[in-house]
Amino acid sequence: RATLLLSRCLLKMVKGNIIVPEEILSFCCNGLQGSTSPPRAREPEEREEAPGAMASPSPAPRNPTEVQMSQLVLPCHTNHRGELSTGQLLKWIDTAACLSAERHAGCPCVTASMDDIYFEHTISVGQVVNIKAKVNRAFNSSMEVGIQVSYEDLCSGKHCSICKAYATFVAQGTLGSKVRLKPLTPQTEEEKIEYSIAAERRRMRLVHKDTLKDLLTRSPQETELETRDGSGAVPAEKTRVESVELVLPPHANHQGNTFGGQIMAWMENVATIAASRLCHAHPTLRAIEMFHFRGPSQVGDRLVLKAIVNNAFKNRWVPLAGVPIPPSPWPSAPSPLLSGSMEVGVSAEAYGQEMSVSRRHINSAFMTFVVLDQEGHPRTLPMVAPEPGDGERRYREASARKKIRLDRKYVVSCKQTEVPLSVPWDQSNKVYLSYNNVSALKLLVAKANWALAREKEKVRMYTLEEDKFLSFRIEMSVCIAAGRAFSLLSNLQRRHEWDSHYVSAELVQKVDDDDMIYHVVSQKLRHENKPQDFVILASRRKPCSKGDPYVVAFRSVTLPTHPARAEYTRGETLCSGFCIWPESEEMSKVAYYNQAMPGYLNYVTTNVAGLSSDICSTFEACEKFLLKNKEDLISRMQDF
Repeated sequence: RATLLLSRCLLKMVKGNIIVPEEILSFCCNGLQGSTSPPRAREPEEREEAPGAMASPSPAPRNPTEVQMSQLVLPCHTNHRGELSTGQLLKWIDTAACLSAERHAGCPCVTASMDDIYFEHTISVGQVVNIKAKVNRAFNSSMEVGIQVSYEDLCSGKHCSICKAYATFVAQGTLGSKVRLKPLTPQTEEEKIEYSIAAERRRMRLVHKDTLKDLLTRSPQETELETRDGSGAVPAEKTRVESVELVLPPHANHQGNTFGGQIMAWMENVATIAASRLCHAHPTLRAIEMFHFRGPSQVGDRLVLKAIVNNAFKNRWVPLAGVPIPPSPWPSAPSPLLSGSMEVGVSAEAYGQEMSVSRRHINSAFMTFVVLDQEGHPRTLPMVAPEPGDGERRYREASARKKIRLDRKYVVSCKQTEVPLSVPWDQSNKVYLSYNNVSALKLLVAKANWALAREKEKVRMYTLEEDKFLSFRIEMSVCIAAGRAFSLLSNLQRRHEWDSHYVSAELVQKVDDDDMIYHVVSQKLRHENKPQDFVILASRRKPCSKGDPYVVAFRSVTLPTHPARAEYTRGETLCSGFCIWPESEEMSKVAYYNQAMPGYLNYVTTNVAGLSSDICSTFEACEKFLLKNKEDLISRMQDF
């Protein structure tokens, strides 16, 4: 009966053109469904739930810039082998990364560059490509986007990683003006690690071209032409490809510019043709060296794409006894004991009118191809005979890039636990060893689950137990400006003044203003009657932006000029160093990190009390050293 009265009242109000409040309308509707509860105002933090829904715990916070894309691989996406075209994959990667960048920027973004990509597997028709992209760090007007690509087999449920990439995007305002980006605050441990190391990756990108020039200048013998006599070599000119594409509306993004992923796909297409002309087979793309966009192109532009094989590389292998040597599939191949890869250089230029003479350089990249046999092993390749002049320059640069690429993959791409303790240092890998040195320390700093082991007055000691490592963190607050503490602690030649374990530290080589190599001699070991020595790379970094610490990282390297000697026990360190955070203008938090190696664990587990006491005493001596020398440092800086 109450429901009937409410219905009649509601009907009269409607006929009389009386506005019905939403609360009354909701109550009436609920009453008609059998509800007898009066309406009540919802609390601000309360969320409406569907009828019958069960209460569930709130999900973990998701990165607001994260974009996920899943694409089913159809026949139209594949090559002649039924495998996903790399060009199509690059389109999807660039799209997901751009959407992530625009989520953070809140405005249109354009692709500035994409770092090296190493493809681990191919993807077949019917499988699903899963792409996850999110902004790792925002700088002034550019940001780094991390991309993870995997495939999923819907029939077996198998998931497998394909590649990991890093792209740089620039935010654009009206009329192409740059936009200052808001800072990004990382939340999870993984995000904090990527945020911290993004600054090192940015530094590595900026010096990449200088690294190549330096290697070519210092080691011309390593890149000598191998085909000077020209016997059995394929002229590079025979692999040259030139193709033109008209940019149509479907090729443009939502800003009217040619879609970056489309340009990369066109470049991959002509590079594949050039590689096929050398090997007369269907090559497989293994790696792409950095794409770097120099400028935009628009609908109506003509894009001229050029590609040529710069060099073919050989890797020698030794057959097992009694195993016949397989014949080479190409008569021009110099030896059946050679197998390898080839580098193809590719570029894109744009012009606006059919008869226009001037062309704008849009992009350039270098792609590495292999030809696989039925077992999936690289086959032998013909040698390349470059043209005199510009062709020989490209030939030598390709050899230098190969060395840099191998060094980078050896040092940077592998996991921290797979990096050897002491890596040989030379000009080609100096940038990547420095990157690995600093990023390894930042990775250790960002780890969670540090446990407080001891606290003595102002000194706090933490430990972190992992699979093969036991790491230490010792920290305290010191009345000294962070920059001054950074200057004092980054000079290993003065460490013996506060660390009784150090006897001397000789500066062997000043690599640059931020990286130096020292030969360090420490005290005698208890179980050996001779001192220990180290060859250490010290890498120092000032803060990239507000909130970043000053960093001084140490790791062992190998130098031909300083081999292990009989009078010393050669020691090695994988990861150690200082991080210094400013707390105020005259106050800093100084933290020292050390990742103990497996051979050190036996000593640690039997002498934890003595070890922690010794470390705390050493760090107290460090504080006295900083306080004693900060005034002297100020006066010397003023005199300078």
